[in-house]
Amino acid sequence: MKKTLLVTCLVVFSYLQVKAQGCVAIRSTGGLCTMTAHPDSMAEAGSWVLATNSRYFKSFRHFKGREEQKERLELGTEVINHQFALDISLTRHLNRFWSVMVDVPLLYNSRSSLYEHGRAERGMMHSSGIGDVRLAAYRWLVDPAKHHKGNIQVGLGLKLPTGDYDYKDYWQNVGPNGTKELRTVDQSIQLGDGGTGISAELNAFYSLTPGLGVYGNFYYLANPREQNGVRTYREMVSLTLANESIMSVPDQYMGRAGLNYSYRSLILSAGMRLEGIPVYDLIGGSGDFRRPGYIWSAEPGLTYQFKKVNLFATVPVALVRNRTQSVTDKENSVIRQTFVQGDAAFSDYTVNVGFSVRL
Repeated sequence: MKKTLLVTCLVVFSYLQVKAQGCVAIRSTGGLCTMTAHPDSMAEAGSWVLATNSRYFKSFRHFKGREEQKERLELGTEVINHQFALDISLTRHLNRFWSVMVDVPLLYNSRSSLYEHGRAERGMMHSSGIGDVRLAAYRWLVDPAKHHKGNIQVGLGLKLPTGDYDYKDYWQNVGPNGTKELRTVDQSIQLGDGGTGISAELNAFYSLTPGLGVYGNFYYLANPREQNGVRTYREMVSLTLANESIMSVPDQYMGRAGLNYSYRSLILSAGMRLEGIPVYDLIGGSGDFRRPGYIWSAEPGLTYQFKKVNLFATVPVALVRNRTQSVTDKENSVIRQTFVQGDAAFSDYTVNVGFSVRL
């Protein structure tokens, strides 16, 4: 049967968490990849697809709103996060319409800063382990065996609080006489957020010509829980008020759209990607400490297709980075009678590499 471009979310960019670029704690939703496949073979009842996606970035550029705080780099006071996520997903095709998926993220993070270590010298903290596991069910809205040029897939999922959201490491020079103390690591490198979330997805594709197609992937994670009870220690290291002493459990969203061009076994893609943490959650409260913001990126990609295996890589390059004003920023603005807006560190680009295999 004639091949068509099939854009599918094998595991979407995570937990709301992957951690989407830096101090804005967008967690791993897995790797979105574009695949070329026989629609009916992909939907064959009883078939399995195993996929992995690795994601790495280094965040170090600080922004308040859209304005970069270049002085942080000049003075050497920037926070540097290195974050690596490996998402492993397994998808079961129940029939041509329905499929179910489980995604397990494995995370390794490091964080280097001055302000968390007595400001005397730069210190390091780390976190590693399993993140928040996600389960999801998907359905194609029209019969893939009959509609090869285009289709829309909807998905509904459950994100479980399996990742440690109170991970601790040593803060240097903060105890009596400059000793180290075991404290909670920053929200941006926590393995989980402590909330049970509901994810909604929409994936779509349309073939304009036999070799050219358009795609779109859209994802939203709603976290009804307002805060997870974990202390941030921010009230001890800055002028931050008590309303930022506990970590928030924020929502997360992601969207991407673009073009695919296929030639034999090679697929080139070019599109735009938006990911972020909203100021206000869809369900539940939005108080306590969070760093809301978003990143617009240009996203080139490359996929190579074997008979049952697809290798893929995408490199989203940041175009717009915006650390928006949080609920607590707005509350502090009223209390202090001056405009308050926190900052966040962002990366220049992200590297996603992975594969999928039909078992």
